[in-house]
Amino acid sequence: MHHLPDLEAWAIFVRVAETGSFSKAAALVGMSQPTVSKAIARLEQRLRTTLLYRTPRKLSLTPTGEMLRDRAIKLLADAECIECDASAYALEPHGLVRVNAPMSFGVHHLAPVLPAFLERYPHVDIDLVLTDRLVDIVSEGFDVAIRIAKLDDSTLRARPLCPVRRSLVASRAYLDKYGSPAHPRDLEQHVILLYTNLPTPESWLFRNAKSGEEFLAPVRGRIRSNNAEVIMPALISGHGLALQPEFMIWGALQRGELEVVMQDWAISDININLVTPPGMLRPARVTLLLDFLAERFAQAPWTFSEL
Repeated sequence: MHHLPDLEAWAIFVRVAETGSFSKAAALVGMSQPTVSKAIARLEQRLRTTLLYRTPRKLSLTPTGEMLRDRAIKLLADAECIECDASAYALEPHGLVRVNAPMSFGVHHLAPVLPAFLERYPHVDIDLVLTDRLVDIVSEGFDVAIRIAKLDDSTLRARPLCPVRRSLVASRAYLDKYGSPAHPRDLEQHVILLYTNLPTPESWLFRNAKSGEEFLAPVRGRIRSNNAEVIMPALISGHGLALQPEFMIWGALQRGELEVVMQDWAISDININLVTPPGMLRPARVTLLLDFLAERFAQAPWTFSEL
């Protein structure tokens, strides 16, 4: 007779892998530390392999443990979805949704829409982590990530929302002093303020809208930053040209603080994407947030904002 999977031990293994500690995992799952330790030992005996290296000071995953961690996380998430959807609480969405987003976009465009979501779903909580670092949403335990980029092929599920134009801009003070570039090759003679959190930050591929010509322009930045907001004060003050996403510069363009230059040449648009871990099952609260954000970002919301 085949034994049923030891789902409790797998769930405990996930918490130990997340925390790197038997005692911290025990606190999370509401068990004693010996019970947690015995569950891991039971699982290792069942698998006939070691999942954790144990030293007096730390725990770490063995290669087998690393290989099985993400699958165990998915197993635990799927079990949570099944219980949530089967319970009466599924009719009243509840619980925590962990969200990751880029810093500037999160502050200026995501955070302002969250009060409406909280009003609509009073028993759902949001843990929003803002960083311009590319996080591993599976291993770091995020339910949803917002990515503003061309996505690589992966096992993650992606839902594209509105496109984001990227424009080469400068202030009138800069253009009066240095002139406006007419061709991407002219950028070598200009001061560039460089956003670095791109696959190829020092190479900008332009395409001429009329002729179809493409030109790969090498650029070097006087100011370099992995956050586009850092560039804005120097940009508006006339210290250089910058390639910025539309949601960062829309207000400055409308107020006349910045101007789009070299308008016959364009860099390809990128999408706002909602990215979620692989698998079809997810708690109702996560699905509701995804649908809410898809509704709010179906069209570029910054184009409707007041100055």
